[in-house]
Amino acid sequence: MAHPSALPSGRTDGPVPAQRRRVVVTGLGAISPLGATASETWHGLLEGRCGVRVLEGEAFSALPVHVAAPSAADPAEQLSRTQARTMNRGTQFAVVAAREAWTDAGFAPDAVRDGAIDARRVGVSVGTIIGGAPVLVTADNTLATRGARHVSPHTAPMVVPNGAAAQVALDIGARAEARTVVSACASGTEAIGQAIDRIRAGAADVVLAGGTEAVITPSVMASFTAMRALSSATDVHTASRPFDKDRDGFVLGEGAGILVLESEEHALARGARIYCEAAGWGVSADAHHMVAPRPDGEGIVDAIRKALTDADTDVDSVAHINAHATATPHGDAAEILALTKVFGQGIGRVPVTAPKGALGHMQGAAGGVEAVATVLTLHHQLIPPTAGFKAADDDNPLDIVTGTARALPDKDVALSNSYGFGGHNAVLAFRRAA
Repeated sequence: MAHPSALPSGRTDGPVPAQRRRVVVTGLGAISPLGATASETWHGLLEGRCGVRVLEGEAFSALPVHVAAPSAADPAEQLSRTQARTMNRGTQFAVVAAREAWTDAGFAPDAVRDGAIDARRVGVSVGTIIGGAPVLVTADNTLATRGARHVSPHTAPMVVPNGAAAQVALDIGARAEARTVVSACASGTEAIGQAIDRIRAGAADVVLAGGTEAVITPSVMASFTAMRALSSATDVHTASRPFDKDRDGFVLGEGAGILVLESEEHALARGARIYCEAAGWGVSADAHHMVAPRPDGEGIVDAIRKALTDADTDVDSVAHINAHATATPHGDAAEILALTKVFGQGIGRVPVTAPKGALGHMQGAAGGVEAVATVLTLHHQLIPPTAGFKAADDDNPLDIVTGTARALPDKDVALSNSYGFGGHNAVLAFRRAA
């Protein structure tokens, strides 16, 4: 299909009632430890590269853990000086990724403001966890050392978690809504799921949706270290080891992943390139523990089954699973058990990959970036390998893709899983484009 930059306008006569609309993915954007764009991130995953690095600087030297997965690019360098100084780092990531996704979808940068598409039919849905907490730490230090007059007036709007969604809406000109989802490490995935629902319901024709996060800071790392949640490995290539029998914790990552979701009729009307269908999603809560998953995996089971039902499909149609797999002993075990319960003996025939071996755990951004990877897996029919993985537990039945990329089986559906502190579970189901 054509991929124009000049576009016809979308609906202007209000929501579409009754019949549920199909939702498709037409644009992708990402900034991650593997690259400044979705394409660079994708090729880094295919090549099995690792984005984990040793952190430098006095602030990190006193910590017992010195590795993380910082972004491969500084988002501030892709923004004007004025824009950058009014956004926290997580918001900067979101705006940069959203711009890439918007352009990738075939929209001109000013399409909304120029009237090529109705602003009231374009929405934003972004997940995050902390928002601008590091900004608040800096402001507190400034207040203590220099006084109130030196605290920036930008501090308050930079701290609030809704800043990323608001700034993306401001940047694009989206007026349907600017939604913020805060559900721990499931935030990005749930934000995409909620966007699917909004388009289906007719509340918008186009939604930029995904997740963003920037929490590689000494205080956050110190807290996770005290919880014994971070990997203690010093070798960057073996620090993040999803599903590996020697896994000992996750590695913090940062960045953003944004999708342009669109009603199928709207995308076809403007001749857009369609990556795949955003076919369905599922969400659940463990109601078990604030930081530990249910050992029986039942919350995850519920979310996966809901996603399959919502997508009007079943386990026999699943070609691939993009696992949450943070490399924590209990978290990976719960996901393995849940997948085994859902797929039964067939789980060994569904190739699984875990991007956090390469990207680290990007927290609220994980679901967005990993959704980008899942979409590209379907689009290119290639499954990236799992970096950091060497050997599985004896009772692990999963077919984990390792070493090199693998061809996607001839089935239609791919799942992208995300789970978070507090027992938040969210799963996306994508289907190959017709």
